[in-house]
Amino acid sequence: MPTRILLEGRPGAGKTTALRRLAAMLPARPVTGFTTEEIRQSGVRVGFALETLAGRREVLAHVDLPGPPRVGKYGVDLGVMERLALPTLRPTATAVSAGRLVLIDELGRMELACTAFRGAVDALFVAEVDVVATVHTQRDPFTDALRRRADIEVVHLTAANRGVLPGELAARLEQP
Repeated sequence: MPTRILLEGRPGAGKTTALRRLAAMLPARPVTGFTTEEIRQSGVRVGFALETLAGRREVLAHVDLPGPPRVGKYGVDLGVMERLALPTLRPTATAVSAGRLVLIDELGRMELACTAFRGAVDALFVAEVDVVATVHTQRDPFTDALRRRADIEVVHLTAANRGVLPGELAARLEQP
């Protein structure tokens, strides 16, 4: 049975860093997915960039983007989700897909504003691939439904375990 983990943590807990470290610790494993990170100007957060694990990067949300949708003060470019995120999530029919690990950073309000993304995540969580996705501790109907599923493990990332957790997860996810 595939491993399906939601890595839950408060904002700033190190979820993105943990996911990037996990990917780096599994060089022999076929890993796809994406991470997000803040864009700062003069020390002020002005947006978020999405970067695939293959290195493609675009601005996902920014104070200067008009939207819709808007999440807080940020306009979100849903085209970035379509162009970059979705291709990394869709299971393929190749032999590689059976051993594939998909990393998603994150299942948050900006990303979930994309209907196609929600559909791809639903399909991914029933596919024969391992998945590790980051989520906020805040409640959301989509992520709450995932948390309630018996086949999904919720792992809490904290300041106390963020240094060791990527290694622990890598040991579990290494292919035999």
